[in-house]
Amino acid sequence: MKKMMIALLSMMCLLATVGCNDYETYGDKKDKERNAIKAFIADSNIVVISEEDFHAKGDVTDLAKNEYVYLNNTGVYMQIVSKGCGKPLQDGENTDLIVRFVERCLYDSVGLFNDVSPYDMDLMNIRKSGGSYTASFTEGYMLSSYSASVPSGWLVVFPYINVGRARSADDQISKVRLIVPHTQGHVTATNYVYPYYYEITFQRTIDIL
Repeated sequence: MKKMMIALLSMMCLLATVGCNDYETYGDKKDKERNAIKAFIADSNIVVISEEDFHAKGDVTDLAKNEYVYLNNTGVYMQIVSKGCGKPLQDGENTDLIVRFVERCLYDSVGLFNDVSPYDMDLMNIRKSGGSYTASFTEGYMLSSYSASVPSGWLVVFPYINVGRARSADDQISKVRLIVPHTQGHVTATNYVYPYYYEITFQRTIDIL
């Protein structure tokens, strides 16, 4: 009986040790996230530029060089594919936008998309007040999959893009690419410390001249 108890206790200690070794601290998860972002940048041949260089060039990123600007305050990497037609959101303005996107988790490529069928779209309401933006999803995959809260990492683009509707074949709507760390992401990203990559387009639901 004594030998059986010793064997049982030894097994319990082994299991506890394995459990401890498998446990990831928040610091471990952040290190893993940073490494995943660095690997994605390297694998995608992304050229990272500073905010100073970005502003010096007129708040644009060079697509030929695959440039992304690193935004210091948020940790988001942003590429502006198209600033878009129309005009920027005005102070005090509250409007609804049609959003189409591709989402990819940097760990396993699992994500969402609504950019295939013209009938699939997400809708978001956004308001500008001073230098800040608040927004919520009112319809679509992001709302049903996560929550009504628009990731903070999405909102960083609005000082640099226009939001309008294409009125001719030559008009382009705004399009951006983002690498969003968990601190600026949706509820799943925040809870599990997951980084995400996005391609997103924005256009108004109504045409404003």
